[in-house]
Amino acid sequence: MIQALMRRRLARAAMTSLVVLLAACSSTPDDGDIQGSAEKLYADAKDDMAAGGWLNAIKLLERVEGRAGGTLLAQQAQLDLAYANWKAGEKAAALATLDRFIKLNPSSPGLDYALYLRGLVNFNDNIGMLASLSRQKLSERDQQAARDAYQAFKQLAEQFPESKYTPDAKLRMDYIVNALADYEVHVARYYLRRGAYVAAANRAQQAIVTYPQTAATEEALFIMARAYDKLGLDQLRDDADRVLKGNFPSSRFIEGNPGHDKPWWQFWDDEKAWWQLW
Repeated sequence: MIQALMRRRLARAAMTSLVVLLAACSSTPDDGDIQGSAEKLYADAKDDMAAGGWLNAIKLLERVEGRAGGTLLAQQAQLDLAYANWKAGEKAAALATLDRFIKLNPSSPGLDYALYLRGLVNFNDNIGMLASLSRQKLSERDQQAARDAYQAFKQLAEQFPESKYTPDAKLRMDYIVNALADYEVHVARYYLRRGAYVAAANRAQQAIVTYPQTAATEEALFIMARAYDKLGLDQLRDDADRVLKGNFPSSRFIEGNPGHDKPWWQFWDDEKAWWQLW
């Protein structure tokens, strides 16, 4: 009799477990429900982005990425998430999202945009700083973001020459090269004004070697000539002067050039920098 009672209890327990399992299965949404929910969340996120509600859009896009994992919608949500983080001022989060996307989706149709956006995040973070060199202390400037932007744009141009983002990327690459070259000359100028002539000559030479054929080359040659003159290195001074006159015969830095009656150091103070002329 005891055995019969135990069998009945085991049977009831098994039946109860089966009922619970069936109920759980019936309450789990199918793939269509998951997809529909993800698409609704994505639409809401796009509405928030259009209205500038970046923080709320970020939360929704994170949920979309989780629910639609492995689909093109998840990839699109990830790209939009990077963009929303960037617009919300979360540069590190934006770059981390893009790095993850690029690593995990090497054949994605959105890879060209990911590279372009990675360049933009770094470009806008740093180029504004380069455009106001005279207003900042040297110790406050770091050109790594500009170099990172250049590398992202370069990768885009090399891998996707036909991408609609490539023409703009190339223009930004040219701008970055000129900005970095001008920064090197700015540092060389800083050293020259303070009597650090060896450092001035070396930094000016670095600008010429690293960034040839940029607008900053003219002033870099002039700084080299003046620094060598102060150091008593006449041969090097004459070489720099000869290259300056040969490549820039109408240079504002050449002594005796008509219309250039101001002392050479005043040109830096009174005239607009090259980027202000664009």
